[in-house]
Amino acid sequence: MNNKHQALPEHELLTHKSFIRNLNLFDWAFALLIAISAFIAQTQAGLHMDIYEMVILWASAGIAVFLGWFFKPMRWFIPLGVCLAYLAVDLYGGDIKHADGFLLKYLLSSQSAIMWQCAFVFFALFAYIVGAIAAVRKNVSSNTLLGMGTVFAWVSAMAGFVGLLVRWHESYLLRPDAGHIPVSNLYEVFILFLVITALMYLYYEGRFAVQKLGGFVFSFMAIVVGFVLWYSVSREAHAIQPLIPALQSWWMKIHVPANFIGYGAFCIAAMLGIAELLVLRKEDAGKKSWLPHSQVIEEVMYKAIAVGFLFFTIATILGALWAASAWGRYWSWDPKETWAFIVWLNYAVWLHLRLVAGWRGRVLAWWAVIGLVITAFAFIGVNMFLSGLHSYGTL
Repeated sequence: MNNKHQALPEHELLTHKSFIRNLNLFDWAFALLIAISAFIAQTQAGLHMDIYEMVILWASAGIAVFLGWFFKPMRWFIPLGVCLAYLAVDLYGGDIKHADGFLLKYLLSSQSAIMWQCAFVFFALFAYIVGAIAAVRKNVSSNTLLGMGTVFAWVSAMAGFVGLLVRWHESYLLRPDAGHIPVSNLYEVFILFLVITALMYLYYEGRFAVQKLGGFVFSFMAIVVGFVLWYSVSREAHAIQPLIPALQSWWMKIHVPANFIGYGAFCIAAMLGIAELLVLRKEDAGKKSWLPHSQVIEEVMYKAIAVGFLFFTIATILGALWAASAWGRYWSWDPKETWAFIVWLNYAVWLHLRLVAGWRGRVLAWWAVIGLVITAFAFIGVNMFLSGLHSYGTL
């Protein structure tokens, strides 16, 4: 068998630059802007922050810089989101009663921004589906509607990002002694999930030119939006509540976001699994599919699961450290912990079979879809049907 992977010529190896040396003036200007923003945030909110929160602030700034260097659109996404959040903070002027102002009431208050996020998820879904149908009829890979779907996806992510930042500030306006990062209940973490999932999909869309897959990912996101709207109306979940004692820990600030990066990646992988099954059905029949080739879809699915597994592993370790701090032991085989281990084991086996055993195709696609069902039960089902140390997270 001929080796298709040839080594780089010597002169290319000699001229190959490291990641840092590839950075340009705009990259360093972006890093400086993020550092200045973090300094301003510490100056304005330093009195409300302990040493752990300051560490988290600067670590978050470092992550933001890396994201901007790694995923170029984040260089405008993060600064614009922060600027809009600062505008909302300025409009509040330290008093929650100013929420009736036009810009806050209809655009920049947390609830307004989140409602815009929900609306643009549906707009993106419509544009992706109709755009894909039009692209198939004209036998093109992209068109204006698919481009609009991408724009709407960015707007939904921006609105959710701003909504979470402003909600964080609003929690301090309501109760200066009990303000907290907005990842403390199902409503808030689902908004975070929608933001993370949209951004991760947009990265893969740009990296692999797979706009036609947007309808699959945003179909699931639309279902989540439906749940968020129902949960907000029926339970008044949008109301900002003080943290219960079990959640008054700085571990929450890093455990929950890491968890939901994993959840978002697993969601994308499952939707791509469905797309791959449809493509494989066409390919087995000797027909050309309107979707990207199955190998392309599977590669994106693999990368999504790999990223999700990494962050879910980090989140599980952080959760164990949090448990040791709160309950005096790292692991109790509580239903939530048990199902988290099942989720971790499920994707660990998936990655092992693909990377070591060389599995490909239909089995792994089905496995990714079923994996989302397992993950959903671990997150929501356990809260609804089982009780344990995590009973504060009931639906």
